[in-house]
Amino acid sequence: MNPALTEFLRSFEAEIVLGQVLIRRNGREFELRHAADRDTNPDLLQSVPVAQLRPLAQFTATGAFRPLKSTPNLRRGWRVSLADDDALELALNHLYPGAIADWFAARQNPSPITSYREFTARQTGMYRITTLLNDTVAGAAVRACCHPDFCLKQRLWSVGQLATDAASEKSIIPCLEPCAILLEFARKVARLEQEQSPPQPPPAPDPTVAECDFDAPANPRRVRFALEKQAMARRLPLT
Repeated sequence: MNPALTEFLRSFEAEIVLGQVLIRRNGREFELRHAADRDTNPDLLQSVPVAQLRPLAQFTATGAFRPLKSTPNLRRGWRVSLADDDALELALNHLYPGAIADWFAARQNPSPITSYREFTARQTGMYRITTLLNDTVAGAAVRACCHPDFCLKQRLWSVGQLATDAASEKSIIPCLEPCAILLEFARKVARLEQEQSPPQPPPAPDPTVAECDFDAPANPRRVRFALEKQAMARRLPLT
């Protein structure tokens, strides 16, 4: 068996929540369902095969594409029964690709964690601009992009004096290095910083804007960054 999965199974007895998924163990068998459906009668949940979990995780309940599987918008109303450990591993990789491997890696000494500065120093071309953000602005971009409203992964990397995430604030799925979405968001922030335009009141966030459409001023992450900038200007923490 995969040593990462073996260690993960040793970490709990009856049940555990991974992201938004409740994992229940019954002997050698398992059941998965949305954590918000914990107490729902199983007869009221759609029974789906493992093969359908990948497409289920691709789109929200309204049909929007989910580029980041750790975004807290996984569809509800389903359950899957699994016969053994191998089926569990396959199911979890459909729902949260690489999560168990990263969970295991985060427990090694040393953990393979890559900071913002290390990660952006590797970038070339149009992403090289992300190295120009100072620690304060980069930290605001990270807080906005990785906010619990947008990602459930526990961020273990940092920039400057920015604190890492606690599992209680996010989930037990670790984030070991900046992702492609954070990189693209940092690139947009760097461009906005270069424009040096007069600050404007941020618009209301528009949840219908595509998750990675950072050119849209009403993109929820971009609005969150604008609020972070306002809080920085007032020297107040944004909660």
